[in-house]
Amino acid sequence: MSRIGNQSIKVPAGVTIDVDQNNQITVKGPKGELNFAFDKNIKVNVENDEISVTRPNDSLRMKALHGTTRALLNNMVIGVSEGYTKILDIKGVGYRAQLKDPKTLVLNVGYSNPVEMEIPEGLTIEIPKNTEVHVKGANKQMVGEFAANIRKVRQPEPYLGKGIRYRDEHVRRKEGKTAK
Repeated sequence: MSRIGNQSIKVPAGVTIDVDQNNQITVKGPKGELNFAFDKNIKVNVENDEISVTRPNDSLRMKALHGTTRALLNNMVIGVSEGYTKILDIKGVGYRAQLKDPKTLVLNVGYSNPVEMEIPEGLTIEIPKNTEVHVKGANKQMVGEFAANIRKVRQPEPYLGKGIRYRDEHVRRKEGKTAK
């Protein structure tokens, strides 16, 4: 029995949800608009500012789709109402980030040339300090994926701790060589 799938989703004020006949759901809110195509066997009911997800039978595939569909819909509702944010810290001497224009992020992280990254549509990047990058957006998957791509440019190394890391990430430090 899917415990996650059986929970209903509360729809906050200012969020509208449209479910059409082709199993396409559209969630609109102050932070944006998201679309999702769910399986034709899963039923999504919207009534009285609540979303409920039901499945036709108890097969293993339906149980998996039941919980997954409910979790994705919940992420969409939270995304269009509140939004998602990932914060990355840049550690290292001379390491910094800056915006070249609204669509390009430039990272100087110890390579001979700066690394330029195109910012996907639907995401915003804020740099309050040169060593801090805030990735914001309504789509949780896009925010997480772009933050992971930024981190992949220079992963934190265990000896000096230099690199790009998530704000709440703990980097296990190693001891360097010792003299005899």
